[in-house]
Amino acid sequence: MSQSLMVEALGGLAALFTTLCWLPQVVKVIRDRDTSSLSLTTFATLVTGLAFWLAYGVAIQSWPIIIANSLTLALNATILAVKLRYG
Repeated sequence: MSQSLMVEALGGLAALFTTLCWLPQVVKVIRDRDTSSLSLTTFATLVTGLAFWLAYGVAIQSWPIIIANSLTLALNATILAVKLRYG
């Protein structure tokens, strides 16, 4: 396996794990509707940052960045929406 392919695989695995790590939190937040222990400022800032990462990925036409940040943005925007709705 070439070094370039290994680096891309490493990046892909990093993106997969850092994206999927939010799935249990989203399921819990939706199921329990309890976001009292979650910081609104943190999630608002995170969602904003992810939107910028997505825009960056689109600007440089990097599919790994676009896919990873689209999914992570969707998951965290869901958490933020539940936080805004249920406090």
